[in-house]
Amino acid sequence: MKVIQFITRMDDVGGAQVHVLDLSLSLMRAGHEVVVLSMGSGPVTDELQKKGIRCEELIHLQLKIHPLQDWFALNELCKWLKKLKPDILATHSSKAGMLGRIAGKICRVPTVFTAHGWAFSEGVPERKRRMYAILERVAGKISNGIITVSNYDYQLAKKHRIIHESKMKTIHNSVPDVPENLRRNPSGSKPKLIMVARFASPKDHRRLLLTLENIRELSWELDLVGDGPLVEEIKDMVARSSIAHRVHFLGNRRNIPELLADSHLFVLISRHEGLPISVIEAMRAGLPIVASDVGGMRELIDEGKNGFLIPRNDSETLKERLKTLLIDPQLMNKMGQCSRTRYESHFLFEHMSDQTIEMYKAVQLNGIGMRPVGLPNKSREV
Repeated sequence: MKVIQFITRMDDVGGAQVHVLDLSLSLMRAGHEVVVLSMGSGPVTDELQKKGIRCEELIHLQLKIHPLQDWFALNELCKWLKKLKPDILATHSSKAGMLGRIAGKICRVPTVFTAHGWAFSEGVPERKRRMYAILERVAGKISNGIITVSNYDYQLAKKHRIIHESKMKTIHNSVPDVPENLRRNPSGSKPKLIMVARFASPKDHRRLLLTLENIRELSWELDLVGDGPLVEEIKDMVARSSIAHRVHFLGNRRNIPELLADSHLFVLISRHEGLPISVIEAMRAGLPIVASDVGGMRELIDEGKNGFLIPRNDSETLKERLKTLLIDPQLMNKMGQCSRTRYESHFLFEHMSDQTIEMYKAVQLNGIGMRPVGLPNKSREV
């Protein structure tokens, strides 16, 4: 197959960008031709091009809704589709998902949209939720197939009547495995927490930092990996706090596996999510997880087994769960082992890649999706 991967932006590093990177490389290894179209470029496009995957920028594509610019971007995308003549157009993120499905309809190219967390999920402001639910229902009428990265998102799409179930399938996110030397083996005795996330909504760095300031009597350090529009605001907040010497801003990094291997505990505090790749990377590394109970997080974390789920905006529970782990290294080790086992049981990359290629082929041949796969069995001991 010739596959176009179309994502809104590639000038930043987030879960959707990592997904496109790993999936594109997997498709190429399987003998398929891949071209990536996006707004902007960055470390991910650099890596793709070094590996032999063509990346092109759409000069009119932008993040915000802008009717005139979106019209220009749509025309630009249609020109690429007519030039490249792909067998399948795979779209990622809301803006690319909308424009891609319209362009696919116009150019008669079968199109699959991967929803990396719906913009009408719980935790999103109400006005924005309503608007995006309406837009997605309209787009659903011209969609050949939709991949949801969690069963939570599948059920949310079903509730909002986005598309007929026969055209939708859950394929859980995943990441390629790492060598054993990149699994949890922290070098220091002081507990090191790590959060890998953009400094932007929906992440809630502020709540985590305020909570940690309330348990500063315990021994811990925190690495914050990522960049984004709120990073300077959070840095200023930390600089004025009593924990400034214990919080380290590492920026965007490409050595995430090494950083995770040298950590004790992974934390992700959010207002809403899809199925975060950062948590799957932490599970792969064998880390215990403390994360907000939003989106598909329950499909990753078995409460009390490989981590703890924190109700949205609940600082008190977050504080108690962090304290529980920080004072009990054996519990952290046990939960970390469960994370690794759960990754091996349910989130191996090859399974995700095979299912995605199967979905692409089904949409290409039939214009329809496939039945949803089941959830990881939460009753299973890991």
